[in-house]
Amino acid sequence: MNTEENLDRLARLCVQFGLGLRPGQELVLTADIGAIGLVRRITREAYAAGATNVLALYADDESTLARYTHGTDVALETAPGWLYDAMAGAYRRGAARLAIAGGTPGLLAGQDPEKVARANKALSSAARPMLEAVTSGATNWNIVPFVTEGWARQVFPDLAPEAAVEALWGHVFAALRLDRDDPVAAWRENFAELERRRAHLQGLALDALHFEGGGTDLTVGLARGHKWVGGAQKLEDGTTYAPNLPTEEIFTMPDRARTEGRAVFTKPAVIGGSIVEGLVVTFEAGRAVSIEADKGADVARAYFTTDEGASHLGEVALVPESSPIARSGVLYFNTLFDENAACHIAFGNAYAMNLAEGASPEDAGMNKSNIHMDCMIGSPALNVTGIAPDGTRHAIMRDGEFVI
Repeated sequence: MNTEENLDRLARLCVQFGLGLRPGQELVLTADIGAIGLVRRITREAYAAGATNVLALYADDESTLARYTHGTDVALETAPGWLYDAMAGAYRRGAARLAIAGGTPGLLAGQDPEKVARANKALSSAARPMLEAVTSGATNWNIVPFVTEGWARQVFPDLAPEAAVEALWGHVFAALRLDRDDPVAAWRENFAELERRRAHLQGLALDALHFEGGGTDLTVGLARGHKWVGGAQKLEDGTTYAPNLPTEEIFTMPDRARTEGRAVFTKPAVIGGSIVEGLVVTFEAGRAVSIEADKGADVARAYFTTDEGASHLGEVALVPESSPIARSGVLYFNTLFDENAACHIAFGNAYAMNLAEGASPEDAGMNKSNIHMDCMIGSPALNVTGIAPDGTRHAIMRDGEFVI
């Protein structure tokens, strides 16, 4: 099956399965301008499914760079809050959200880190209402990938651009299970296993998770009333959707004040358009008190102090080393993929979907921030142990694999 046919299948998978788009629903898309071919396919599928309005908003590398090379200081600190407020309003009124991920990793690596930090702070603050509307459970949403030349060149620097794009598409289509005869059936099978794991962990009612191995020795206290999430989600009206495609994780909410120890990150993190490598963070009383890195330490320190909550955790996620994305052996430099190849923690804002009905965000220790950044700590050396409120320890993962 060629790329064009797979893109047609991806568009159908997005609309019918990823979003579960309902007749009469509006759809707001965001995408790199290079993904316009996929956006057009998705737009056709959405209207065929009964969408009343499809709006696409595009990003462009050249335009993004112009802000730093030609913009004033005021321009760096200005973000279109009016746009994000409008998007938040659309989602709260039931519009579906689709984000197509595939920008150029490290696009801003050559820019002044202080300028990047100021721009990121302005953007994250302006976008917060929109992100909260999406993650509150008010509407169906989905994130899917698109291979751009900039992304492909980062992943396969030794290949010619066209060959790099073709190689990366092969891995992306496999991760999306589009190489299967029935991708939807394959996803439903995967989601059933994710549901089994999260139900088991929910039943344990753990107080904390202990991560150990590969230099990491980290205890993450869990929020009171935390809820494990992963795979398919359901709205109150019965709409079923998949927030991320691909997805291999189950995740929950940490208590913002109860992370202790040292985390050694096993994959580079793309932070604010820069690539941070060799990240090591030490936590005390839930806060990152030491942030070191082989490359990009200043970028990480600036980003994780964007606001008071940026240095605390908002998510902890479990992913086995046997996930198809991990087995590919590819370093994607793309959070949508790399977070589904390894256990990870996320700095910044927690998701309301990770609290049980009736639980109080304040009593739970829910973190609030204008950022949410996933950083990977998983490896074949990692062990994860659940700790019950009475101190009983439960083996969850050994050598990077689930034992539950």
